[in-house]
Parts: sequence; structure tokens; C-alpha cells
Amino acid sequence: MAADKIRIGAIGIGQIGKSHLNRYADIEGAEIVAAADVDEAELGRVAEKFGIPDTYTDFRELLKRDDIQAVDVCLHNNLHAPVTIAALEAGKNVYCEKPIAGAYVDGKAMVEAAANCGRKLSIQLGTLFSKETKVAKRLIEAGRLGHVYHARSCGYRRRGRPFVDGYGTSNFVQKEIASGGALFDMGIYHIAQMLYLLRQPEVERVTGKIYQETGMDPGRRESSGYNVEELGMGFVRFVGDVSLDIIESWAIHLDSFEGSSIVGSEGGIRLDPFSYHATFEDVEMNSTFDLNGTDTRWHRLNENEDAYDSAQHHWIAALQGKVALLPTAELALQTMLISEGIFLSDELGREVSVEEVEERSVSKALKI
Repeated sequence: MAADKIRIGAIGIGQIGKSHLNRYADIEGAEIVAAADVDEAELGRVAEKFGIPDTYTDFRELLKRDDIQAVDVCLHNNLHAPVTIAALEAGKNVYCEKPIAGAYVDGKAMVEAAANCGRKLSIQLGTLFSKETKVAKRLIEAGRLGHVYHARSCGYRRRGRPFVDGYGTSNFVQKEIASGGALFDMGIYHIAQMLYLLRQPEVERVTGKIYQETGMDPGRRESSGYNVEELGMGFVRFVGDVSLDIIESWAIHLDSFEGSSIVGSEGGIRLDPFSYHATFEDVEMNSTFDLNGTDTRWHRLNENEDAYDSAQHHWIAALQGKVALLPTAELALQTMLISEGIFLSDELGREVSVEEVEERSVSKALKI
């Protein structure tokens, strides 16, 4: 397939939508030809800034265009499924902001719709394209960790809750719109990253606990309708005797967490700061790597290395036929399954099976 420009329609031009548009501006193969948003005034301002020729206040009008190959869905979580499915059924490939949806059952419907329509679906999982992830993947695939059996997913903010801590809108902290808090907002990145490095093992059982304990401005609390978790913790058992533990914080009275890690019978990797740990001749070794130098060399030597510079670079390269699309939708769906497992475990006060999570998942999709 020729590497022609991919003509894209953007749906949603809020805070995250603008971030996506800025990224596309640096990707030679991407061309934003239309945008849709219910805020007509802001839509006009953004279209002028980014040179977008056509705008729509109804995204359905954008989907009617035959000259658009793909759409970028940048809406709140519980709108991901209905808009994405409508776009897939209209014959468009879809790139969607994380998380995949507001509920596992909705994300599953998106993945199934993509398969049924013969279209590509990708979820914005930026951590898969970090230098740390790419080097860790190379070491794991080369067998440097031996038999990989456990990973730890860590995400830390001291006081970084949307709206109540001074940034973003209250939509991020209401279950009715966002479905979840720290686990859905930031946990998706770290959990999916570890699932990718673990080679997507099949989930068997999940246990977890969520909290909302850290104080916040009383006025912001009242006006925000804040009802999501600020701290989520879990433990996942996979088929094949592989495990994952999780801690994700929007707010906690600690100075930091250690970075995510993955361990095997022959070695281990911590991702932040990046380090490799092993034993040579009965001597423990802790080592570092030149990630920047490696990244520069790989770009000079490897064909299409820039296809892995970011989630959006990868999306465009996959649509151009340069590389195979990484399974971001499947990873995001599995992450949603684990997150809902943590919520259900907290509700029931016990470990839950994957079958229980799937059976109890309830659609959060909003009507469009």
C-alpha cells in the first residue's frame, strides 16, 4: 500500500482533542480535514488555529463523508463506545482516547464492531511507545529475563486529581461521565504497559481495594460531584502462574512510588528509572542502559522506526500499511476487565473470577 496521507476527522476538540491535534501536526502522513464538537464557538477557534477546513456540530454529518478514512474520538469515557461504533459502522477506522470505554462490556462491543466491520481500532496507549517499554520488550524477547512470572504496575501523583486539585473539568471525577478515577485515567497506561510486556496473559482472578480519603477543597468537592476513586490497588492472577500487582494514585500522603517493574527467573527490569538486575557468577548486578543513544541508533538503522515514536505515529503508519497495528484495543479491553475486577472485588470484599466480572459488567454508554 502506498504511504499516502491519511485523511482524518476529529470528534471532540476539548483538552485531550487539542493534544491529539498538536501531535498530528508533527506527523507528515496525517491530514485533519474535518472536526466535530457541540461547542460551535470553540470549534471555530480550534479549526482556525489548526487549519481544519470543515467543521460540524453533529458528528454524524462528519461520518457521512466518503473522503475520510479515519476518525479520532476524543470524548469523555462513556461516549467512547457509541461514537466509535457509529464510526466503525460508517466504514471509518477509529483511533480513540483511553480508556477504551466506561465499562468492559462497552469496550468489548467496540472490539467486536471493529472485527465485524473489517476496520482498524486503536486506543491511545502512549506508554507502549516509550523508550523504556521498547528496550524492555527487546530484552524480554531476547530471553534476558528468563521465565517472566510477575510484574508491578505503579502510578503516582501526590495531589493530582482533576478539577478538585486545580486543573481539568469536573467531568473527570463523576462516575456518570468518566466511570472511574485514578484507575481509568492513569492506571490504563501503566497496567496496559505491563500486560504488553507480559505478552497479554489470560486473566483468571482479581482482588482489589479502592479509596477516596485524601482531603480536598470543600467548595470544589461540593461543586464537582466527586464520586470516583483516588487510589486503586489490585492483585491479578493469570493463567500460567503469572501475576501482577497494581497501585495507582491520584492523591496520597507519600513522596513517591517506585517505578513499574517486571521480573523473571534470570533477571528483572524497573522502568522508572530504567534499570536491569541480574546475577552473574553468583554476583548481584544492577545496571543502566543508554536509552537515548539506543533510540537514535535504532532510528538510523531500522526501517519505519518512527512508526513507534508515539501512539499516533503508529496509528498513521499502520493505516498506511507500513507496520502491523499493535493490539492496543485488546490491551485496553483487558485493562478495563482488570479495573472492573478491582471495583467488583472492593464491592464484594473478596477475590472475583474473570467470569464474574464479565457477567456483572453493565454498559455505561451514554445515548447519542
